[in-house]
Amino acid sequence: MSRDLEFKTFEVKKDEWSSTRFVSETFSGNLEQDQILLKIDRFALTTNNITYCAAGDILGYWGFFPAKEGFGRVPVMGYADVAASNHPDVQVGERLWGFYPMSNYLVVKAGRVSKSSFFDVSEHRQQYAPIYCNYLRALANPYYEPRREDHDLLLRGLYLTSWLVEDFMFDNETFGADSYLITSASSKTSIALAFAVKSRGEKRAVGITSESNEAFCKNLGCYSEIITYDDVSSFDASASVVIVDMAGNVGVLRTLHERFQEKVKYSCLIGTTHIEESKGLLFLTGLPGAKPELFFAPSHAQKRAEELGAGQLEALIGQSLKDFQEYSDQWLTVMRTSGPQAIESTFNKVLSGHALPSEGYILSV
Repeated sequence: MSRDLEFKTFEVKKDEWSSTRFVSETFSGNLEQDQILLKIDRFALTTNNITYCAAGDILGYWGFFPAKEGFGRVPVMGYADVAASNHPDVQVGERLWGFYPMSNYLVVKAGRVSKSSFFDVSEHRQQYAPIYCNYLRALANPYYEPRREDHDLLLRGLYLTSWLVEDFMFDNETFGADSYLITSASSKTSIALAFAVKSRGEKRAVGITSESNEAFCKNLGCYSEIITYDDVSSFDASASVVIVDMAGNVGVLRTLHERFQEKVKYSCLIGTTHIEESKGLLFLTGLPGAKPELFFAPSHAQKRAEELGAGQLEALIGQSLKDFQEYSDQWLTVMRTSGPQAIESTFNKVLSGHALPSEGYILSV
């Protein structure tokens, strides 16, 4: 490839996520040995990506696609096509699923190439969990359906997290608890967890949501019970529980721990859908019951891959994801848009909490 290309990439200020910009960079088209030029076709934007901002420095998400000082590039799940290749085993035209910046192009260095995938082995990505650097060949995925690409982008990443949370709990006998308490019940990650819990059929999944989303959550059919945040203080606290916090709301988490006291057998932090109320979450101490801790999905994924074998684990998750995608047809509407202005507007809509839980956003630069 000899002509210059313009890379257009969305960035946010690390200390003020509502402050966004697009930056342009010129790429000469010259690829080093084993480098691949990917043309990013589309990507999903959910509250899960806002969580990546919140944990950008703590869990290293800002390092996936480095930006200039003070700014970060939000990782998203997307599909891209190989536009040029300087690796003998990666062909132009291949379609790939994986983590991308919110951009139109990305250059990666292919390594550990197999029939199903390859890894970006660029130096700046060496320190991160392999799951974040893996680019999967779409046609090698037995569950791949071109017509379901949008649903796949919206749901696969967050469902993987939720499936691993439920499997982690099962692996630990749910810490002896009777029920799950799941905050931000209208978020797609919470819905995915409730679906996984119901599919297992052993524990109750109680969803906690705002009054405005109560009816939506009740109609989903995956929760055993729905309560609002205002009802938490009066909710029956006789049963032992595990708390899965998707909201990241310090006040809500404190109320739950104080309500259930030593009945809280395990408490984990997954997301931050309540952005303004999440400040200080990681420094919260002195709560009754089990101490809240971050759940890091790749660690459990690696454990289960070693126990079951990567092939069996992928098959288990793949079939469960397919079932969840089919279930999502009942309540999820895909909203597609493109261009820098539309992307900035959609990002701020999701960031501000004004996105409807029944909508999923698919974007292209």
